[in-house]
Amino acid sequence: MVTRLSISTDSREQLVDVTGQVQEVLRTSGVDSGVVTLFVPHTTAAVTINEKADPSVVADLLKGLSEIIPHRAAYYRHVEGNSDAHIKASLLGSALQVLAENGELVLGTWQGIYFCEFDGPRSRKLWVKITPD
Repeated sequence: MVTRLSISTDSREQLVDVTGQVQEVLRTSGVDSGVVTLFVPHTTAAVTINEKADPSVVADLLKGLSEIIPHRAAYYRHVEGNSDAHIKASLLGSALQVLAENGELVLGTWQGIYFCEFDGPRSRKLWVKITPD
């Protein structure tokens, strides 16, 4: 079964910590051990794991991506003006997997799961599938 989480973003580029929401899906699934697969069904959004202890890491990640891939609509061919969002989403990726043990996500001490918005603000989806061992 796939659980569809709703994610609302407030700005054009934003990383939303969804660790707690994903953990709750795992908890309610009753699965003790397995793999949690996350999938973003959008071409201008992504999902990633990164540090969640220091919020400046998120700010630095967004700043770094914007410097590498600037939002300059006239520079790109895509007429919608959001080519930078497509590139950023492709680089970070639309899916990832996290292990589950004892009903908990297996993440490092400082790690969190982030939904990455690059063309907001929007209402988005994050699909979660839990596969037991």
